[in-house]
Amino acid sequence: MDLNKEIKFVKGVGPNRAQLLNKLGIFTLKDLITYYPRTYEDRSKPKNICECMNGEDALIEAVVCSRITEVRLPHKTMQKLVVRDETGTANITWFNQKYLKTKFEVGRKYHFYGRISNNYGKIGMTSPVFDDVDKTNNTGRIVPIYPLTYQLSQNVLRKIMENAMLEVYGNMQETLPSYLIEEYKLKEINESIKNIHFPKEFEDFNVARNRLVFEELFSVQLALLELKNNYMTEEKGIKFNEDVKVSNIINELPFRLTKAQLKVIEEIDNNMESDKPMNRLLQGDVGSGKTVVAMCAAYKAVKSGYQATIMAPTAILATQHLENFKNIFEKLDIKCELLISGISKKKKEELLERLKNGEIDILIGTHAIIEENVVFKNLGLVVTDEQHRFGVKQRTKIAKKGKNPDVLVMTATPIPRSLALILYGDLDISIIDELPPNRKKIETFAVGKKMTDRINIFVKKQLEQGRQAYIVCPLVEDDEESNLKSVEEIYKIYSEEVFPQYNVKYIHGKMKVKEKDEIMRQFKAGEIHILISTTVIEVGVDVPNSNIMIVENAERFGLAQLHQLRGRVGRGEYESYCILKFEGKSETVKQRMRVMCETNDGFVISEKDLELRGAGDFFGTMQHGIPEFKIANLFEDVPILKLAQEASVKVLSQDPKLEKIENKKLKELIRDKFTSRIEI
Repeated sequence: MDLNKEIKFVKGVGPNRAQLLNKLGIFTLKDLITYYPRTYEDRSKPKNICECMNGEDALIEAVVCSRITEVRLPHKTMQKLVVRDETGTANITWFNQKYLKTKFEVGRKYHFYGRISNNYGKIGMTSPVFDDVDKTNNTGRIVPIYPLTYQLSQNVLRKIMENAMLEVYGNMQETLPSYLIEEYKLKEINESIKNIHFPKEFEDFNVARNRLVFEELFSVQLALLELKNNYMTEEKGIKFNEDVKVSNIINELPFRLTKAQLKVIEEIDNNMESDKPMNRLLQGDVGSGKTVVAMCAAYKAVKSGYQATIMAPTAILATQHLENFKNIFEKLDIKCELLISGISKKKKEELLERLKNGEIDILIGTHAIIEENVVFKNLGLVVTDEQHRFGVKQRTKIAKKGKNPDVLVMTATPIPRSLALILYGDLDISIIDELPPNRKKIETFAVGKKMTDRINIFVKKQLEQGRQAYIVCPLVEDDEESNLKSVEEIYKIYSEEVFPQYNVKYIHGKMKVKEKDEIMRQFKAGEIHILISTTVIEVGVDVPNSNIMIVENAERFGLAQLHQLRGRVGRGEYESYCILKFEGKSETVKQRMRVMCETNDGFVISEKDLELRGAGDFFGTMQHGIPEFKIANLFEDVPILKLAQEASVKVLSQDPKLEKIENKKLKELIRDKFTSRIEI
């Protein structure tokens, strides 16, 4: 059986429906059977009519008492049917369904499933699905409800899925070795796929889901651990000079380091003095001082006779790093240079020549560093800043510019440990979990539209005192289908109506790099008073004078992202404020805003974000080179994740390269999941 068969050849699909399925990311038979339901409706157990509660969805088994009557209403018709069981009578209504006139036989029993209305004992049901009592097309079973289906109805998709099940059930090859299935008491693959779509009982669904979640998490863990093993076993890494003491550079710093920074520096020191290649993730909240840690590592590398490179996601952040590094390193006779796409051809050629000759000790830059013509004489340390902007392949590519250099990955996005183990399973993890003593708490307020005038008065007062403000919004241009204010629209309001006396500018991701850099330079220099922006400033330049962050439509952002944005202020001596303007009355929105107001701790926020939104939204796993999770939920499934991690460690400790016959399936599983995503 060919699971890669094109979707149009599955019974009930054809070319037109295939196009709709393609929009859902379904191109093959395998894509179809792994398009898992998002929820289920239990239409298997009928209720007595007299027990039905107002507002619930329920199944009733009732006899038709009368023919359908039709009532004409303005612009529509209403079809009415009266049914009864041993406990009572119900009035059923549909709208514009004339074909129903011939569907029901008086005195015959049917199943009806739909939303109940119970007004003072009068039971009604609107637009239910129905079946003859001995049929199970729409009722009489647990029914899967699939995610977004575009113009495909749930019924059509269910029918297609049933046809697919007839084709694959009993013919699917097991993907896990029998010893794992036995040890972890997992259901075999054919039963699991069938029961995830069409379970007879919810217990069947639970057992099937457990198996599929385990496989999904296990395969990712196994692949990442194999990557890690390859780093550790293939070649020896660089053993940096034990006599080069990081304390030398610490004495040059104009401030004292926190205990957390010193602890992390010690971990990195130990890594660098070992002959195993360092592959370490450095996690720290916004403003926790990760750059200083990178400086210490770079110092050790250079003083041991090697070059170091720092890769940042934007030219502006790379430029800021260069300034910080030069302030410390110039007096220590360590040469730092900048490589970004905007520099002239002549300057770039000269820089690349000096890099190749070893005249440059530390190269700081953007993606430009990955280009093939960038050649180091003796690269010993690679630091990537804001790793989630890059991905596994780019990390690997830059590391190949040296002979097994040490790699330090930095992120200011606090990631719950469970998610960090998935995204960075191939790395050791260090955490800076305290802020420097001079960092002020950022006062955060969540407000509705009504507060706009008061907020503007508050901002004006701050501007009069010489401060600056960020205003962030989700969209770039007006979107007719959306009521969200765009950058350009907000710019117009602020520059022409609210603050015409101040210099207001805007910045967004669609602008040219040079344009963006120039605007950020002006803002940093204090020439711009109000900067209106998209999330392009999420990872950005320190502007100590800017102490106000206003986020429009804050409900549209993830909590981790809001926390990142908030971190743009509070970088100077002034009291700082973050004002979240939100719309919507849902409990989840209110809860999310409450979390932001109650805590400045990025790790607490990230845990809550994962709980409220799920992993896919939280981080967008695809950009890491990690396959998207189709069924696992990293907040709910931590117990299974722990088992999957335990299993992957056990398997690789006994068979590091998965060469044993019984592990052949695992090799295939990893290849299948990670093809073109991770270089294994």
